[in-house]
Amino acid sequence: MTAEGFETGLGPTSHSFISQRLRLHYVDWGNAGAPPLILVHGGRDHCRNWDWVAQALRKDWHVIAPDLRGHGDSAYSPSGDYSMSAYVYDLAQLIHRQGLAPVRIVAHSLGGNIALRYSGLYPENVTRLVSIEGMGPSPAMVAKRIETPIHERLSRWIDDQRAVAGRMPRRYASIDEALARMQAENTHLTPTQARYLTVHGVSQNEDGTYSWKFDNYVRGMSPADISLDDQHALWERITCPTLLVYGKESWASNPETDGRIRHFSNARVVSFERAGHWVHHDRLEAFLDELRAFL
Repeated sequence: MTAEGFETGLGPTSHSFISQRLRLHYVDWGNAGAPPLILVHGGRDHCRNWDWVAQALRKDWHVIAPDLRGHGDSAYSPSGDYSMSAYVYDLAQLIHRQGLAPVRIVAHSLGGNIALRYSGLYPENVTRLVSIEGMGPSPAMVAKRIETPIHERLSRWIDDQRAVAGRMPRRYASIDEALARMQAENTHLTPTQARYLTVHGVSQNEDGTYSWKFDNYVRGMSPADISLDDQHALWERITCPTLLVYGKESWASNPETDGRIRHFSNARVVSFERAGHWVHHDRLEAFLDELRAFL
């Protein structure tokens, strides 16, 4: 399996489920008799970013990849609610309604944060967990954030939400123009990868221009979240083998060096050379080798 393309005629089928009155989209790669494996994407991304991983694993697993609320082909939240608790509820709803537990989960960035919380909430439902740079802000970033009084953080969030409300989705004249933005975001992507992710990540507007599918409101980080101690308590409840994946060229903080690994009873960290935040794109073959052995 390479990042340059797929075998023909083997794409997934699209489905939906309801969560808090929202119709949320997911793709199913078939092989329903095999053990279930859920792939959860990160912020401002979409479920088709997993296609290379999904096709490589679909013969051994029943692979399902959801679009988070406000992302891809899932509905936008009318209230603009993109809190972590809402995302966790959506994942819980997918697993519950489709009868997927016990399940293995592979998740990236925001998706990794969601999956870690879900796995601590329902440890009996998850048998293997892979979180690619999904532990949220580093301890240093959190310490700096809490130096700001809560009234300032809340008022700043309100200002940010108002700014988003008045912001029109950016329009690109062509796929190639949107592609250039994608390539600027992740310089590790091959041209083929970047174009594929762009084609699945945009929708065409009535005037013929293109915009990213995600809701602008997902850009805001809700100030209403569980405490850091509560997050650690959830991590400590995870019982399944857990793989924490990091790229050595990423901005993300490695839990082995910043101390967060101590909150896990059965986890190890794997770091990849020549990889940034999107390890599963940047080092696909090496990542798949590690993933197959772990699963």
